[in-house]
Amino acid sequence: MALVRDHLTPRRLLPSLAVTAALAGGCRDMPAADAREPVTIRDQTFHLELSITEQSRTDGLMHRASIPEDGGMIFVFPDAQPRSFWMKNCLVDMDLIFLDGRGRVTALHRMKALPPRREDETEFQYEARVRGEAMYWSHLPAQFAIELRAGWLDRLDLSVDDRIELDLDRLKATAR
Repeated sequence: MALVRDHLTPRRLLPSLAVTAALAGGCRDMPAADAREPVTIRDQTFHLELSITEQSRTDGLMHRASIPEDGGMIFVFPDAQPRSFWMKNCLVDMDLIFLDGRGRVTALHRMKALPPRREDETEFQYEARVRGEAMYWSHLPAQFAIELRAGWLDRLDLSVDDRIELDLDRLKATAR
């Protein structure tokens, strides 16, 4: 559900890159918009929504009233760089795992849902309030992020530098 802030990628270049990839035939092997990625962490398998485009990474799990017990989202970025998430328009608490390009954990966060935008609050004021209350940073360059239902970090007992097995090359090739 967190909105992703990709600090170093110029947003206005992404549409032209997507068009270029489509014209070059690069979209033939792209996963469907509702694709799920099975990810096993400490013997627990999750079926995560695959977020590979700028728009899907921006929307994340916003406006969701719940996250399935074995669900969540895996965000795949085209490169590894410092990243941050926030809880704009997020209705439920979530756990967040940032991973570098090798699948190593760079940061773990327990993200709390914030009060929604008030009627007397402009969009700018709301965003400033959300940013001011909590930004969740990768601390080191991250190429992946996983959002899970709240409570999983405690059950999985993960630590920074732990490795999560992913098909790294295949996932990296899907990021747009």
